[in-house]
Amino acid sequence: MNQWSNENPVLLTGVTGYVGGRLVGELSKHGCAVRSLARNSEYARARVGEHSECVQADLLKPQSLATVMDGIHTAYYLVHSMGSGESFEAEERQAAENFGRAAERAGVRRIIYLGGLGDDQTKLSAHLRSRHRVGEELRNFNVQVIEFRASVVIGSGSLSFEMVRALVERLPLMITPRWVSVLTQPIAIGDLLQYLIAGLDVEVEGHAVFEIGGTDQVSYGDLMKEYAQQRGLRRVMIPVPFLTPRLSSLWLGLVTPVYARVGRKLIDGIRFPTIVKDDTALQRFSIRPRGVSEAIASALRNEDQTLAATRWSDATSVGGLMDKNQPTRYGNRLVDMRKAYVDVTPEEAFVPIRRIGGRTGYYYAGYLWRLRGFLDVLVGGIGICRGRRDPEWLSVGDTLDWWRVECFELNKRLRLRAEMKLPGRAWLEFEVQKQDEGSTIRQTAIFDPLGVLGLLYWYATYPVHQLIFPGMLRGIVMKALEFQDSPSTLEKRHVQKLSHRYRM
Repeated sequence: MNQWSNENPVLLTGVTGYVGGRLVGELSKHGCAVRSLARNSEYARARVGEHSECVQADLLKPQSLATVMDGIHTAYYLVHSMGSGESFEAEERQAAENFGRAAERAGVRRIIYLGGLGDDQTKLSAHLRSRHRVGEELRNFNVQVIEFRASVVIGSGSLSFEMVRALVERLPLMITPRWVSVLTQPIAIGDLLQYLIAGLDVEVEGHAVFEIGGTDQVSYGDLMKEYAQQRGLRRVMIPVPFLTPRLSSLWLGLVTPVYARVGRKLIDGIRFPTIVKDDTALQRFSIRPRGVSEAIASALRNEDQTLAATRWSDATSVGGLMDKNQPTRYGNRLVDMRKAYVDVTPEEAFVPIRRIGGRTGYYYAGYLWRLRGFLDVLVGGIGICRGRRDPEWLSVGDTLDWWRVECFELNKRLRLRAEMKLPGRAWLEFEVQKQDEGSTIRQTAIFDPLGVLGLLYWYATYPVHQLIFPGMLRGIVMKALEFQDSPSTLEKRHVQKLSHRYRM
């Protein structure tokens, strides 16, 4: 635990961004009291939950920073204006100047800043040049600055990693411009967070700049090949010399529109090598970063762990999507989540859920489910012939038609993993929560598409999904109401017996 944990909270900027959003939880685990600064404190509060108090301020409005740093010993500066307009360099310098001056006035002892790798002695892109100038601006004030310079961050949700993912997943044949062969030194998000935490306690005289990266120096092309290999995708890359950064950004925007706004700045920044040339960080810190292969594997593995450990309703509600009853995207996964209120107890609401499949079926459009099972058999799959082991009882690991029970909490949660033939991976999850005098049933279908074929499969079956998913949820609600109105004595006893057995 660091020495400032209780008496002096840590100030964190950029909490609504990728790195800041991950760091706030790690700081809390480290024993730090965290104060998060954001332009929209309500949005930030929804992101950080109980990990941090939130204050509202705008770095471009110095008067709003008057009191937010009172009592702060260490402040993290993780603000970046890549998505801004052409004036982003001037805005970044102004924001850094305002922040540094406010920190000096408040008596802040240390600023930890995350900048970008790049050789000061060679030509830098506007993006990297601005990153360096922000560090210089922060060092103009009487506050110690610890600057970490990193290149590509590998982790689910990071801009660079998601760009690689989008290109590889969507393009079996890629026309690759010259920048794809430029060297970079990626770092796993977990290793980056360790460095940022270690910056709290590292002992240095004056300011310090640490270059950090993983063990491998690779190109973006190498990253794409490694990602494709780990996802089991075959991709062909054809290098061409004539795609300028502007044309490349337009191409990127067509393939994955989320990058249309920042694509040119991103590509402009990766035209130049971003590798570690000073290994001081390895000497001063005990952290031993991972290589590219392990970093990508960890990113993909963490997505699966998130699926296993997190309620999808909570995960998607961060973006305000929980109540929309329409497909959305979470990482690489496509998510269709729906919910319904039913005026019965959670135990009664869960009865049709634990009975799903087998002879009971899926409560709506049974002919479509049977047709899907038949088509699965035609392509060498298992179809729905396996049924279920017991019409009432379920346990983790049980087979259920073409599903496998991955999670079962009586009267709370059932998650099924598909074992049918699919161009990707799929899950079907049901959750029951008590609400007022009744219960809320959440039904979530999750699909992790594998390449273009997976995306084509999802969108080709979209009309069918829009028919069967709402119908299935309505059917579950109707069955729960029927059970409440006329359960037999035998059924009641069986529910009580199951509940007692699971409590044991």
